[in-house]
Amino acid sequence: MIWTPKLAYSVGLITTDGNLSPDGRHFDFTSNDRDLIETFKECLNLKNKICTKKSGGTKKNTSFRIQFGDVKLYRWLLTIGLMPNKSKILGPLKIPDKFFFHFLRGHLDGDGSIWKYFDQVYPKSLRLYITFTSASLPHLEWIQSKIQKLIAKKGSLQKGKGVFVLKFSKWDSVALIKNLYKPNVPCLQRKYVLIKEFLPGRRGETGKHATFRV
Repeated sequence: MIWTPKLAYSVGLITTDGNLSPDGRHFDFTSNDRDLIETFKECLNLKNKICTKKSGGTKKNTSFRIQFGDVKLYRWLLTIGLMPNKSKILGPLKIPDKFFFHFLRGHLDGDGSIWKYFDQVYPKSLRLYITFTSASLPHLEWIQSKIQKLIAKKGSLQKGKGVFVLKFSKWDSVALIKNLYKPNVPCLQRKYVLIKEFLPGRRGETGKHATFRV
C-alpha cells in the first residue's frame, strides 16, 4: 500500500470506528453520520452498499455501516499496528510523519470532538477545545507524543467514563486545526464548519452565545 492523504484519513477512521474481522479479510465501518460513511467509501474507492444498523443506545436503525473485504488492506493494516478487537489493546501505529495529521483528522472525525462556545462570564471570549478519545491509554499517549514532536503542543490526558481523553485548549486547538485542515482534504463537513474560521484567510460566523459540540 502507498500512503496518500485519503488512505491516511481512512486509517484514522478505521482506528476509531472500524472493525477488523478475525477472518483476516473483512471490515465493518459504522457511524451515525452517513456523510462520513460516504467519504470513507470514496477514499477507499468502495462499491459496497451502505446499510442501516441499530444504534447501541436507541436500539433503532439510526446508525449506518459499510462492510467489505480486502485481504491486501487487512494484512497491511496489521503491519502498521491495527488488529481485531483493538479498542482496549491498541498502541502506537506506524504512521509516517508526512501523513500523520491526515490520519489524525480521521481519528477526530471518528471518535473526537470539537467544543466551541462563548464564556458566560466573559461574553466576548470564545472557548475552543478539541478532544481525542480512546479506550486505550497507550494509544492516546502515542498520539500525544506525536503531536508534541511535530508541533510542540502537548494537551492534557484525562480519565473519562470507560475511556481516556486527550484534550487541547483554545490556542493549542488552533495550532492543531492549521495542521489538520488543508485545501481539498477529506473531512466530516459538520466539524469543518465549526473550525473553518480559524484557518488562514477564513472568517466564519461564530454564533454568539451558542454552544457547539460535534
